[in-house]
Amino acid sequence: MQDQQTIEKKFWNNVVGITAAIALALGIRSFIFEPFNIPSGSMIPTLLIGDYIVVSKPTYGYSRYSFPFGSRVDYFDGRFWAEEPKVGQVAVFRPVYRDDTDFIKRVVGTPGDKVQMRQGILYINDVECTLEPIEDFETVNDNGSILKAKQFIETLPSGLKHRIIKQVPFGQGSYDNTPVYDVPEGHFFMVGDNRDGSDDSRGQKIVGYIPYENFIGEAQFIFFSTGGHTAIWEVWKWLFTAHYSRMFKGVH
Repeated sequence: MQDQQTIEKKFWNNVVGITAAIALALGIRSFIFEPFNIPSGSMIPTLLIGDYIVVSKPTYGYSRYSFPFGSRVDYFDGRFWAEEPKVGQVAVFRPVYRDDTDFIKRVVGTPGDKVQMRQGILYINDVECTLEPIEDFETVNDNGSILKAKQFIETLPSGLKHRIIKQVPFGQGSYDNTPVYDVPEGHFFMVGDNRDGSDDSRGQKIVGYIPYENFIGEAQFIFFSTGGHTAIWEVWKWLFTAHYSRMFKGVH
């Protein structure tokens, strides 16, 4: 039978081990990678409802929003080890009007850029981002219904290509024709790949321009996808709903 001293030693060893494990997990989450889930369809077809992604923290450096409770605790001002987001990257950030909520969109404008939508076509610094029609896209929408939409490959001025969807005819969407947005210094312009189903920088009183400080990290890859509105803990449904082909797929 173990004596009291041995029992106490094992207890404190366990406490130290658990504390170290928690500290390591928090350190990784705060400084290296953080997992996020996709609850809405604003980034369809790049990201689907039910996708779980890994976001790289070092890509843009660190601000107070990089750490837990950053919207309520002013750890420090600005960013350190900073590198600015680039046009075409998919990033997680906090809008000024809702800095306690994580958003994920694509960067389409950097400081000094001019961004505009004309008849549903994106223009960056007056350069048209051409659209190539491909097969239609079908998935589960925010309300659980089946979403069918026209799908296109969009080419940014840099030559980077990615997919978008358009749910309504060109020229008829809420943000299909906009004024020219002059991206202020220290801010970025973010747009969802689901062009008719995204609250983003085109809504200046909803999301608006995103300060550099409000970025959390760049989306790297999908590590799991439950499929539609299946929760990650509903293991018994995975066999029929999970998108296994999306696992470890890069976000582009």
